[in-house]
Amino acid sequence: MSEHFVTLFDSTFLPQALALHGSMQRHLPAYRLWMLCVDDLAADLVDQLQLPNCTTLRLSALETPELLELKGGRTRGEYCWTLTPYAPRFVFEADPQVERVTYIDADLWFRRSPAQIFAEFESSGAGVLITDHGYAPEYDQSALSGQYCVQFMTFVRGRGEVVRQWWEDRCTEWCFARFEANRFGDQKYLDDWPERFGRDVHVLQRQELAQAPWNATRFPFGQGVFFHFHGLRIRADRKIDLGPIYPLPRPLLSNVYEPYVADLVAAIRRLESLGFSARAQTRTLSAKEWLRRAFSGVYRQGWRFHQLNFRRF
Repeated sequence: MSEHFVTLFDSTFLPQALALHGSMQRHLPAYRLWMLCVDDLAADLVDQLQLPNCTTLRLSALETPELLELKGGRTRGEYCWTLTPYAPRFVFEADPQVERVTYIDADLWFRRSPAQIFAEFESSGAGVLITDHGYAPEYDQSALSGQYCVQFMTFVRGRGEVVRQWWEDRCTEWCFARFEANRFGDQKYLDDWPERFGRDVHVLQRQELAQAPWNATRFPFGQGVFFHFHGLRIRADRKIDLGPIYPLPRPLLSNVYEPYVADLVAAIRRLESLGFSARAQTRTLSAKEWLRRAFSGVYRQGWRFHQLNFRRF
């Protein structure tokens, strides 16, 4: 069966989306990636690239009056979070033949086929698959950010609709980048799904398959099916900021981060060939801020790597 995936991004985040696609081309034998483009510039560029196994979804053609009203009261990031539960619906509505679709964040990067993830999910008989953050104990932020991560979520047509619709309704009501009344963005809503929806929701048991900076010290990198490059951003000075305040083991930097940055740079080069210059995704830190982070131990292990200009790759 050809697996269907959907991701969403705007033109600023397009390099990550292209790196994701490149990893899927290497590791997924049969798939369709639906690219929900939040702005038309991103859609135009994706169409020009003619990416294999991809279908473009233009948000401007799908936005309802209700969504447009929400858009005016939320930041770009908050609006993207609001759209997450809508994304699988857009795919199901676009193609009646799609039986299941997996939402994936645009900054995911596959290191091998996700077949074993789907095998576990199918054995469960559930209609929805979610993944635990799998925090390393010393970095557990589940009380604030949520037990489960909106990074890789599978919905089966029909069987998963009650869950997806409930989530869509909640995000329509409230979806902001702040901690409030046991809510945070689109993510904290997932905390009680195993109890609220019972057997309709399956939590991936093999947590080591879903890796990210927050569990980099817990799981050997070689066990991961995908890595979630949470917080990694392109800076205005054309350097890569690895982002979050987690220690990154040197083997992970060499075997996962450096190849990913190479994919990211290749994507940037492709976009530049179309006349599009990659946009800064984060502010350039001052020397004082760099020192503060370094002496706090935040970037101690990755200090040299953080200073690399991506033109060297």
